[in-house]
Amino acid sequence: MISIETEEQFYEVIQGENVLVKFQAGWCPDCVRMDHFIDPIMEKYNMYTWYDVNRDVLPEIAQKYEVMGIPSLLIFNNNEKTAHLHSAKAKTPEQVTQFLDDVTK
Repeated sequence: MISIETEEQFYEVIQGENVLVKFQAGWCPDCVRMDHFIDPIMEKYNMYTWYDVNRDVLPEIAQKYEVMGIPSLLIFNNNEKTAHLHSAKAKTPEQVTQFLDDVTK
């Protein structure tokens, strides 16, 4: 997963197609748990380019894209947010996989 460190980098990245951005924070236990199960999911859904944003480093971006809880997964295509998995439904591999199955149909 590629880390996004600046707003400029974020806005450049989301101009692409099939961009998946994970919003997280190091202090978040659910984010750490996701880190333990996300690698096989990233391999399976390799049609996406996976990025990582620390919500505390870029809070304005998180607010703009309605990231109210973490971890959250957002999918962008050509600068438009096309899907959002909110934190309450991003706690298990099955929830993440179901979300990705639904959006890739």
